[in-house]
Amino acid sequence: MMWGNGALGWSWGFGLLAMVGIAILVYVIIRLSTRNAERGPSSPSPSAPSDLTSARKILDERFARGELTAEQYREQIRVLGESR
Repeated sequence: MMWGNGALGWSWGFGLLAMVGIAILVYVIIRLSTRNAERGPSSPSPSAPSDLTSARKILDERFARGELTAEQYREQIRVLGESR
């Protein structure tokens, strides 16, 4: 004896699974778009502070090797400070 379609028990399960999948997809899209919006185009790049520290390290090394005099070293440090 048949009780209707026979697939009735599975059809609601696939529908529920599809709804959960769509909800997760919407969540991921919203999450990615808000993360990009938080950074914004006017935000400084994350590498900006490290650029100054790497420039300072290069100056320190050049001064330590004797390539720069104390006066040249101080002048370059002052110039780096003004560029911030």
